[in-house]
Amino acid sequence: MQIQGLPFPDPGVPDARSGPRFLWWLFRNQLSGQLKSLAWGLLHFASVASLPFCVGVAVQAAVDRSGGRLALAGGLMALACAGNAIGDTFLHRAAVTNWITAAARVQQLLARKAATLGSALTRRVAAGEVVAVSTGEVEQPDKPTKGKGKRPDSANTDESRLNTAAVVMVSTGDVEKIGWFVEALSRFTAAAVTIVLVCVGLVVYQPALGVVVAVGLPVLAIAVLPLLPRATRRADVQREKAGRATELASDTVAGLRVLRGIGGEELFLDRYRRASQEVRHAAVRSARMWALIAAIQVLLPGILLITVVWYGVYLAREGRIAVGELVTVYSSVMVLTYPLRHFEEIAMAYSFSRPSAKRAARVLSLERATDTAGSRAAEDPAGDLYDPETGLLAPTGRLTAVVCGDPDAAGRLAERLGGHASERGTPVLLGGVPLDELPLDSARRAVLVQDKDPVLLSGTLRELLDVPASGAVDPRDALDAAQCGDVLAALVQGSVDADDPMDARITERGRSLSGGQRQRLALARSLVTDPEVLVLDEPTSAVDSHTEARIAQGVRELRARRTTVVFTSSPLLLDRADRVVFLHGDTVAAVGDHRELVRTEPRYRAVVTRETEDEAASAEVLDEGGVLREDEVLHGLEELEEIEETA
Repeated sequence: MQIQGLPFPDPGVPDARSGPRFLWWLFRNQLSGQLKSLAWGLLHFASVASLPFCVGVAVQAAVDRSGGRLALAGGLMALACAGNAIGDTFLHRAAVTNWITAAARVQQLLARKAATLGSALTRRVAAGEVVAVSTGEVEQPDKPTKGKGKRPDSANTDESRLNTAAVVMVSTGDVEKIGWFVEALSRFTAAAVTIVLVCVGLVVYQPALGVVVAVGLPVLAIAVLPLLPRATRRADVQREKAGRATELASDTVAGLRVLRGIGGEELFLDRYRRASQEVRHAAVRSARMWALIAAIQVLLPGILLITVVWYGVYLAREGRIAVGELVTVYSSVMVLTYPLRHFEEIAMAYSFSRPSAKRAARVLSLERATDTAGSRAAEDPAGDLYDPETGLLAPTGRLTAVVCGDPDAAGRLAERLGGHASERGTPVLLGGVPLDELPLDSARRAVLVQDKDPVLLSGTLRELLDVPASGAVDPRDALDAAQCGDVLAALVQGSVDADDPMDARITERGRSLSGGQRQRLALARSLVTDPEVLVLDEPTSAVDSHTEARIAQGVRELRARRTTVVFTSSPLLLDRADRVVFLHGDTVAAVGDHRELVRTEPRYRAVVTRETEDEAASAEVLDEGGVLREDEVLHGLEELEEIEETA
């Protein structure tokens, strides 16, 4: 496949049983490209290896004063140079194509797997095993043309499009390292075949010296093998320490605002300094071993060359070989040091790509607990959203708020409401249809789940909001509902030559924005999709009270006649909900409106008002019905109304 044809229509089903098997699968899946590279490599190396023969013929012709043979040698040399130039040019072209296509295939596979697994990926794979997909831009499979009347192809935007960018990046070159080894295999094969052919040719051409070369070259090729395991271990240690340092730096940058607020910058800076020094020491240790291998690759060919010259001169003085034959063998040994370097390169490529391939295979081997193909035909269900495990019911066309004292439990429930959860259980019903029995794409078209830590991809605001959508919600209306006015102003101010806020650029993960600004942009993106059911997990946890009140009203108006489920403990959002469901443990404990539950349900009041256990216990002892706390509750509700009026 040519680079112009990327991305692949279907990257295939990888063999993810192990890292080496995955590398071999990649090699087999681009066999035509590998054969092209092998053919051009043979032409290139054969042309280079034939130059010593041409030089030997020319020298012998000069000694014998034969003009005809000298002209023949010149013609052969010109032909060899032409073959060298053509072979080298097209070998490089084929090698780069193989590298890029292999890397692109891995990138597509990882992006699709991340889209399939969704938020389960970061829970099931340790940070050190997650593979970054190069630049962070991920594939969005089967994205339809956005327009009026189009349904979301993948309604779970945060899972299908953005989850890959959310994973911890341990090595931005993992994909490139895998591609390097896959493309180097064909060049190494061409170099090995050339060395064998030259050795055979030298034995036939001049047996006395040819045997020396034929014995010496294999020794040179395998001399560094005992050092490779140690070099590989040192390289693995270096990558591991570099991954930890990168993760520490990423966490520090992400929490820089908080660190400045508590004066913890120097503490984390000292930690990064220590981690950086550990990486430096590990890199020096690794470089020493590779330098030793490179030195051996220079030293041993030099020893072989000296041996050939010494023995060749001895044979020439004895009259057993001609001067031209000595020059041919000598030049061949010198030239063969070039293809011999590919033995070192393939060893390095494998040592660097093996851990990357292992991490990639680890991710690609993960599967969802449910069959993503589903057992029912694809359809777009509508109706009430019901979870049999907890008893949670979200009536169609209404805004339902869910209060849960355990944030982790809330996150797991939010994921389950989207269908095809990472753990097996009773499927959620939408209009009586089990979501787990639908194909994954159909379930995601019906339900969009925005988790509590959504990710913003770098690019313009227009690109950020260019998501699969019904077309019924204008992006600017979504931005207004999410109260993004100050965010747009900040983006325009920070962008060069961007008069239209939609053309303003967003930095990687929106690092230039505050936490509340990032939340509001993510909320606007979710509102644009306009799914049948929208599930929001703590969408305003980093937003101030006045803005939160306006967001609550904006979401309520924009999502009219659509089903919306919001996991929150914010009184401002709860007071705007049509229905509030309180979960205690793993079951629904109370249902009603916010003000009613504050008065009648002590456990709900403890979660919403952040009461401590002692305060809640004291309140229950003083008054079982909560009457003695009514003044306090009413005072809080009055403050809530004042905030709403101000907003």
